Amino acid sequence: MDAHGLSERRACRLLSISRSVYRYQPKKPDDGEIAEQLLQLAERKPRWGFGKMFQRLRNQGYGWNHKRVRRVYREQRLHLRVKPKKRLPSRQPTPLVQPMSTNESWSVDFMSDSLQSGRTFRTFNVIDDFNREALVIEIDTSLPAGRVVRVLDAIAAWRGYPRRLRSDNGPELISQQLECWAEKNHVLLDFIEPGKPAQNAYIERFNRTYREDVLDFYLFSSLAEAREVTEQWLEEYNAIRPHESLGGMTPYQYASVNVQESENVRF
Repeated sequence: MDAHGLSERRACRLLSISRSVYRYQPKKPDDGEIAEQLLQLAERKPRWGFGKMFQRLRNQGYGWNHKRVRRVYREQRLHLRVKPKKRLPSRQPTPLVQPMSTNESWSVDFMSDSLQSGRTFRTFNVIDDFNREALVIEIDTSLPAGRVVRVLDAIAAWRGYPRRLRSDNGPELISQQLECWAEKNHVLLDFIEPGKPAQNAYIERFNRTYREDVLDFYLFSSLAEAREVTEQWLEEYNAIRPHESLGGMTPYQYASVNVQESENVRF
């Protein structure tokens, strides 16, 4: 029409379209009420997805088409955020056998509890599989991977680094920080299979004893109190408490006896 000076009627006839199609102007529907209802539902039921929300609107008597409601639902960005599950490589841990000497294998694990005020705290437990000696129980409200590395370095400063570190697949234990620490200090990270805590039975048995003797026995008012009681219990656990798995000896006694036997064999 602009280039050749044709009338609207003639231009439409040449293009084989009706004049009503040429003059059509889309009318965007008013979706304000739909958006308002969806936002109210999302505020009251944050875990509801589109299906439940649409069915709820239908039950309330609204007759909106599901395509229209879904379009508004997406425009409002109400879809649930699904956090992708981190894929783990296949785990083939070494068989759980008692080592022949100290520092051959350590086992680590996390536990959690709460103070009298309701504030939660975590514990990071480390034992030597050889004589079941509890090396440390670190207590704080947060124990990220960096803190785990510092705790392991502090133990190694007076005891030396282990050959193997057995653990589950917790986020702090599969972190890049711990992986770099292990590579730097020539430590093999031995992960158990997900959902099979029996493969880390030494630390799981230790956790049960710590839970029964300390965490379930006391009601702590502060982290300082929890650390103090735990420190006293650790000394009793290593030096006084007999272990059936060690022939009735304490971890310190078992280590001392085996050191003497190895020296006798050597000489």
